[in-house]
Amino acid sequence: MSHAYVIGLGKSGNAAAKLLKRQGWQVTVSDRSTPSSALLSLQQELTAEGIDIKLGHSFEANPAIMQRVVVSPGVPWDLPALVQARQQGIETLGEMELAWRSLQSLPWVGITGTNGKTTTTALIAAIFQAAGLYAPACGNIGYAACELALDSHKPDWVIAELSSYQIEASATIAPRIGLWTTFTPDHLSRHKTLENYYSIKAQLLTQSQFQIFNGDDPYLRQAASSWPDAYWTSVTGKANLLGDPDCGAYLEDGWAIAQNQPIVPVSALRMVGAHNQQNLLMAILTAKLAGIEKDAIAQAVSTFPGVSHRLELICTWKGVDFINDSKATNYDAAEVGLSAVEAPAILIAGGEAKAGEDQAWLDKIREKAAFVLLIGSAAGVFGDRLDQVGYSAFERVETMENAVVRSVELAPQLGAKVVLLSPACASFDQYQNFEQRGDHFRQICLERFA
Repeated sequence: MSHAYVIGLGKSGNAAAKLLKRQGWQVTVSDRSTPSSALLSLQQELTAEGIDIKLGHSFEANPAIMQRVVVSPGVPWDLPALVQARQQGIETLGEMELAWRSLQSLPWVGITGTNGKTTTTALIAAIFQAAGLYAPACGNIGYAACELALDSHKPDWVIAELSSYQIEASATIAPRIGLWTTFTPDHLSRHKTLENYYSIKAQLLTQSQFQIFNGDDPYLRQAASSWPDAYWTSVTGKANLLGDPDCGAYLEDGWAIAQNQPIVPVSALRMVGAHNQQNLLMAILTAKLAGIEKDAIAQAVSTFPGVSHRLELICTWKGVDFINDSKATNYDAAEVGLSAVEAPAILIAGGEAKAGEDQAWLDKIREKAAFVLLIGSAAGVFGDRLDQVGYSAFERVETMENAVVRSVELAPQLGAKVVLLSPACASFDQYQNFEQRGDHFRQICLERFA
């Protein structure tokens, strides 16, 4: 019996292990994490299914005992043991690629981009659902892709959000429709250069039958000549569309228009910010290419609530909105978040700092933030940067609890209309992921104000 190793026992690794077992592989899952009660429970469940689990274990390539290695999304593709596995001829692939091999007879929508992909993915899934299609979101949100492959009820469409990590480990994924939402420097500690990061994302679009690009993104617009057959979007009107203007989507006279058909008034979208109008255009253009009728698109847009952790209104207390934008894990996303809310705002920022260009974010802070509360390991660095640009209205408060308590004291003094958690940082200094960080913010707010 052929032997497959799965690296990482999260949601994706769990689903990959079960799919491999169903396909007749002998399966071992390794995870470096210290055994927790949740992991031990999962270990018990998978062991009962005949899957071997190694907790607190670092993977080592060994062609004598393994023929395939499947990598969870958070595992670096250039991990030395994985590089060695590929050099030794062990087939190495990502969990998303494994799912694709089981589901490639179905049409896929593949969404990538530095920012905007989660909201766009969720909105596309909502539109397809409104049209009566079984088209669940998977990948970075929703299901692990291998969960869909395990499901006896096969989707009509697969709506997959794909990070650069997942694309890198998925050589053959070829969606019916590929979307690229934005492109700015991110994950450079892993991908090393902007060019390498771009080429990874470009792989998904190159292999897509139809390609949709955000025509308002400066980097993507500059690269337009590389994509002669692409469909483009613009919030600035038809005159600014790249490509064939009759094929794209744009805003005009308060309407979102796709392929020259008015689809829905922009005012129907409940989410704030021009970036969400851009996400709307990409979603409705996808739906049009998939053959979905206008009424289903309009219905889904008008009822779409947004996504957790992305400009999510938690509560309003004494006229102040508390907004969770924990998914803003880099400077560009945090700038977009701050741009979208009403000034003056109290900003909660910090966490584990990332490499990147922060000047536009700092400029937006000076324009819209009445005060900045700094948390996490980046608090000192961010404080120094704010000092350097002449912004002094900040405090290092270290923890989320302290930040919320202090924001309540400051809001009436400063006339603030919004308290915005938009960290511009990864979460791993204090939390397991950005979702846990946002959930903690939500919990604190609801305990104090609900």
